[in-house]
Amino acid sequence: MRKIEEQMCNAVHHNIDWHNSNTSVTYCEESGESKVYLHGNHIATVGDDFLQIFDGGWQSNTTKSRLNSLINRFCNGMTDGVHQHKFEWFIRDNNVTREFENGYIFA
Repeated sequence: MRKIEEQMCNAVHHNIDWHNSNTSVTYCEESGESKVYLHGNHIATVGDDFLQIFDGGWQSNTTKSRLNSLINRFCNGMTDGVHQHKFEWFIRDNNVTREFENGYIFA
């Protein structure tokens, strides 16, 4: 995991606002959710019992890396993740692969 992704995950875990380079985390105390942004585009929302992912309009390697870092930290990185095959994104949830869906929720 990249250092920036480790810092991002730690900010989410500790419910704090954080920003470094192209990645930021904002925590909303009212909802108890952290929102993750890449280049100002919303790519994830993390709550107490869920992780919701988005591509932010850009299915880039950086977006995929940030999402997989969150999945590895807050879900099961062995059975869950985002991957690409022939330029198309896919979600793996509990070892079941499906087409990428913006707003997909890992519960």
